[in-house]
Amino acid sequence: MSDAYVVGDPDGLSPLQVELRDAIARELHAQLALRGERIELADLPEVSYQVTIQVERAIRAWLPAR
Repeated sequence: MSDAYVVGDPDGLSPLQVELRDAIARELHAQLALRGERIELADLPEVSYQVTIQVERAIRAWLPAR
């Protein structure tokens, strides 16, 4: 990871990609906190599900209202 990434330069990502990256990072951080800083192999389906929910929410926030 470059220092530019850490200080906020999105490395050429679109605003949606930045939002998705941040949603995934927030959920992974939350999952690691819930699981004592360790994700077991058996927990991957649940972690993946929770990440998917956060990605869906981020995408829905970007879609125009129907």
